[in-house]
Amino acid sequence: MSELDTFREEARAWIRENAPKSLWGTSGSGPFEGYWGGSKNTESDPDILEWRDLGIEKGWTAPSWPKKYGGGGLTPAHEQIIHEELRAIGVPRPIAGQGLAMFGPVLLKYGNDKQRAEHLPKITRGEVRWCQGYSEPNAGSDLANLQLRAERDGDKFVLNGQKVWTSHANLSDWIYCLTRTDPKAPKKQMGISVILADLNTPGITARRIDLISGYSPFCETFFDNARVPVENLVGKLNEGWTIAKAILGYERSAIGQSIARQPGSAQREVVARSRKHLGVGEGPIPDPLLRDEVASLGMLEEAFHLTLARIQQGAESSTPGPEGSISKIVGTELKQKRFELGMKVAGIQGLGWEGPGFDEDDIQYTRDWLRSRASTIEGGSSEIQKNIVSKRVLGLPEAKK
Repeated sequence: MSELDTFREEARAWIRENAPKSLWGTSGSGPFEGYWGGSKNTESDPDILEWRDLGIEKGWTAPSWPKKYGGGGLTPAHEQIIHEELRAIGVPRPIAGQGLAMFGPVLLKYGNDKQRAEHLPKITRGEVRWCQGYSEPNAGSDLANLQLRAERDGDKFVLNGQKVWTSHANLSDWIYCLTRTDPKAPKKQMGISVILADLNTPGITARRIDLISGYSPFCETFFDNARVPVENLVGKLNEGWTIAKAILGYERSAIGQSIARQPGSAQREVVARSRKHLGVGEGPIPDPLLRDEVASLGMLEEAFHLTLARIQQGAESSTPGPEGSISKIVGTELKQKRFELGMKVAGIQGLGWEGPGFDEDDIQYTRDWLRSRASTIEGGSSEIQKNIVSKRVLGLPEAKK
């Protein structure tokens, strides 16, 4: 038995012995599922808080981060095993969110010692919640067109401008921002810097954006002469585009992982909805065309999981490469196909929004279906991801104009 096999047995035993039974089967164990933390968190479930504390004590909120920052000091392979064992019984991660999945890993590489010592332990303990300041009204897929200005004034950067679609900014404590520090740079990707800002800084305002689904994680964030310490610059001045791309790599990989859930779960979900809404008991679904669509969904799901495993095995480091765009494309399309098919079998019950005649599960499913429409846009649209795959994975030449 290899060392990793032994570790898997030990990890499985510890998780099954310590994870509160009330949490079993409640999660796909993706990087965005779990206790998000932060000073504004109002979580009161004692089992979730107990699981958070056990994860902190074990060092498994960030298993592969250095122990001095609150991590477990393990390898990425060990961390993968822990997450697989959590997923096997559907237990959420002790702590989740952007700080662990996206920003923290990049700060480990590009931050200085002071920044790592200040921010990483608070992330591993769930004390501070982070959000991402990337998109702007005129800089979405064309992110390099961003215009949030950061001008130096002594030992401060003065920030002016706006970010939009800032997920959970109203619930977060800090934001990592892409800023324009040299507006005269010859290329759009140049003259960009990554700056960290406390969201309690005077001049920073987050305002929630309401969506048709009735649920919204999104905000628009305004910066009006917000003064941020120069020491909050990550990496070198005007060289933030490399850091920005690294964070996007983690984001796209995390989106794919968050959609994966347990193998076969998407197909089982649609089959269960078919039995519920079509009155089908045991045995095959009578409609052959529907059976074909369900089988197609199952094959796509299986291929998706095999692709994720292949990407993981072929990774030369824990830093996501351009292959992460594959998981983002396929994962988000799988998610949308799952919801489309689930709505199709529901018929008129899929029209439920409120009032009598619709159960809570169907009403929530309708809202989740609406929310899924954004999946192929957020984190970089599918068109952008396909360009990345074609150029950086497949090595295809640029199209001639």
